[in-house]
Amino acid sequence: MDLVIALTINGLVWGLIVALIALGLSIIFGLLDIINVAHGDFFMVGTVLALVIAGTTGFWIALVLVPLIGLALGLVIERLVIRPTISAASLTIVTTFGLSMILQEAVRATFGAQARRMAAPIPGTVPLFGLEYDVYRLFAAVFAMLCIAAFFLFLSRTRLGTWIRAVRHDRETATALGIPVTRVCAFTFGLGTAMALLGGAIAAPITTVEFRTGVDILPVSFMAVVIGGLGNLKGTVAAAILLAVLEGLVSSFADPTLARITSLAVMSGVLLLKPNGLFAGATR
Repeated sequence: MDLVIALTINGLVWGLIVALIALGLSIIFGLLDIINVAHGDFFMVGTVLALVIAGTTGFWIALVLVPLIGLALGLVIERLVIRPTISAASLTIVTTFGLSMILQEAVRATFGAQARRMAAPIPGTVPLFGLEYDVYRLFAAVFAMLCIAAFFLFLSRTRLGTWIRAVRHDRETATALGIPVTRVCAFTFGLGTAMALLGGAIAAPITTVEFRTGVDILPVSFMAVVIGGLGNLKGTVAAAILLAVLEGLVSSFADPTLARITSLAVMSGVLLLKPNGLFAGATR
């Protein structure tokens, strides 16, 4: 029972981090209509940058700098890689796949192929449901939750957030109203990239840091977007948490591979029964 409780809580913590990453993937798809195969590797870059920066200036500085670097990186990639190929959906898949390979090999060449671990910036444990649970994991869950809440507040309370929602809803009307659609699209890609890197920075102390870290996070993020309903941001958050908790529960009595198969089976069932996702209703 202790194992079940621990893995369920771990699943909830991980689900909130995945939700932050999947939100970035969802807004990129919803606004630009591209499938960003490199999104998982943005997460990986975030873990590596957090480890490197934390080693020189401290983890809390890294937590601030990593998303800013992600925003700048996303703006550059959007201008040089995405914008020239955005007219052809199949071409964007190829280019983002190539970008994924470039990021992985660049990190392996500079950082090395050996997996590393980062010490928790907040040491110690606290009693939780009869267990001694890591303080940092609780901090990671709360911080990810605050970041998700800040994201939704940004979309609903700021002018730029309103522009993003307007372009997602009707690009032609937004253009006619004078909204700078090209700049909004560029910023949205940068924001989605920053959210992936921020998720990596939060997760760095609780996962291994290596050039292949993003390979596992990408399918989970895609499943969250699909199950939540394409373009439904709140549904994406709910689906990410649901999948992570489900995998945590299954892992308590079965192999982690079976847990992933269970998630894939859930996604397949949702696509068969509700092709628009469990939480369909929001427009892209």
